[in-house]
Amino acid sequence: MRTLISTAFVSLDGVMEAPGGEPGYRNSGWTVDLVDFLPEAYEIKGREQGEAAALLLGRVSYEAFSPVWPDMEEFPEYRKMPKYVVSTTLTEDDLVTNWGETTILRSLDEVAALKETEGGPIIVHGSAALNRSLSDAGLIDRYHLLVFPLLLGAGKRLFSDTDKDAQKLRLVEHEAYANGIQKNVFDVVR
Repeated sequence: MRTLISTAFVSLDGVMEAPGGEPGYRNSGWTVDLVDFLPEAYEIKGREQGEAAALLLGRVSYEAFSPVWPDMEEFPEYRKMPKYVVSTTLTEDDLVTNWGETTILRSLDEVAALKETEGGPIIVHGSAALNRSLSDAGLIDRYHLLVFPLLLGAGKRLFSDTDKDAQKLRLVEHEAYANGIQKNVFDVVR
């Protein structure tokens, strides 16, 4: 069984929307505009590329990342690994051709089936709605969170407000950086 890892930049109040400057959002660019850059705080991002065997995205994040990430020097490992997009509306014609093998999954059941296949970890970037659905369905095994010392108020949040049983997490790695960012890696306790 493969491990499904959710990785996110998140404000202290749980907002994950538009961290890098995506246009049209109230607090767009909050990770770069409001907190000093320290390379060591982002070490986990390079490690994720080396450890992941596949990339899972929701439609909105796929449409945002696919025109940019294939040509970015910062993401060389993602070019060659298989990608999966969870969407009920995308078609094969909507997929970019310069980013390697991409498969459209139509449901959370298909994500659950993917987790049952052989292979290494599957990492989820961005994808707020998908993250909430995966979490609510009990499909996420680990969280890699870079928590920023900000209260953003508005924006899409990493976790849903669904009325459900408590989910216990085990902190397996953590570090605080001089700029106030905290790295928290949690395994989901089953």
